[in-house]
Amino acid sequence: MNLLKKTASAILSSSLVAGAAQAQLSDDEIRIGYLADMSGTYRDLSGPGGLEALKMAVEDFGGQIDGKKIVIFSADDLNKPDVGANTVRQWVDERNVDMVTGLVASSVVLAASKVVEQSGKLALISGAAASSLTDEFCSPNHVHWTYDSYALANGTAKAVLAGGGKNWFILTADYAFGHAMEGDISRVVEGDGGAVLGKVRHPFPSSDFSSYILQAQGSGADVIALANAGADTVNSLMTANQFGVVQSGQQLAGMVVFLNDIHAMGLDVTQGLKLTTGWYWDLNDETRAWAKRYQDRVGSMPGMVPAGIYSATLHYLNAVKAAGSDDTQAVRAQMMATPVNDMFAKNGHIRADGRMVHDMYLAQVKTPAESKGEWDLYKILRTIPGDEAFRPLAASQCKLLAKN
Repeated sequence: MNLLKKTASAILSSSLVAGAAQAQLSDDEIRIGYLADMSGTYRDLSGPGGLEALKMAVEDFGGQIDGKKIVIFSADDLNKPDVGANTVRQWVDERNVDMVTGLVASSVVLAASKVVEQSGKLALISGAAASSLTDEFCSPNHVHWTYDSYALANGTAKAVLAGGGKNWFILTADYAFGHAMEGDISRVVEGDGGAVLGKVRHPFPSSDFSSYILQAQGSGADVIALANAGADTVNSLMTANQFGVVQSGQQLAGMVVFLNDIHAMGLDVTQGLKLTTGWYWDLNDETRAWAKRYQDRVGSMPGMVPAGIYSATLHYLNAVKAAGSDDTQAVRAQMMATPVNDMFAKNGHIRADGRMVHDMYLAQVKTPAESKGEWDLYKILRTIPGDEAFRPLAASQCKLLAKN
């Protein structure tokens, strides 16, 4: 870690010299592109709400840097990698966008991040889950902020295993995120003495989960893990409820569950479900105050993704101001050298592989009797220290890390 800090410091020093020499922002503006699913499966976990969180960050920063305006562009990626990549390419070529954020579906992010890297711009990934984004697909041009599949599996799967759930069946969304999540679940389960009895992959997105849930029931597994997200997770859980999965003695493990999912399904369906989250609106006075502001604008409480978008954007803008430049590597080095201390994370830090490391939280969905209000949905069981939650650098395949 000391070597990594020295490396970041050296990069920062050289970058700041260049930034000071230029002492300017390209086009006399900071241009941010917000790319997310605005209308489909992942709309509710980020979508328009994430865009509003981005606007809040820009407004709270003051809307400008040294008199230069901060401009926002936004687009719907339709959860299609080609649409996402083409949108980013157009933003870079025609609008000279400096930074892209939002970035939800991992398949879209992988395609878009290639364009970002080729063009020398920066991506702040707040919605995608695939831990491979800072492993085999790491890049000097992106930072992974809010959560990832490694941390979610470490939190939820370990808790379920400790509770006696040893034999697992995994229901997986058949694309990059689901594959990463499936691999991380298997790693934790088998590493802690459990067994994966079976797996099935469903198209992304899907509307009918009957055959998949029946297959999972028939496996005889103690635990059915859902390696999907958004509307796919909601549909999976609703189908499992209809088929009496829990009543028959099997346990459900929602590996990527968001606050809006629980709210949509209700506590009668989701009570007792364990999950891991990167943030919760009711953690403390600071989170509650920010969440209330967001709710006043959006009409619902924020989950971890909008909160992460807000945090990442503020950290970026502060780095641009400190560096005196919007040069990608100068800004990224400044971000790495500066701890993250805001309403999202305390003492967070960005590693050389691009992973923003911060505490995660093991939560359990409350019963209707325990809940004191519409959005009083979680009880926090444990704080998971960031260095425990995320993949250790020693186990990383990231090309950015110096190998001895």
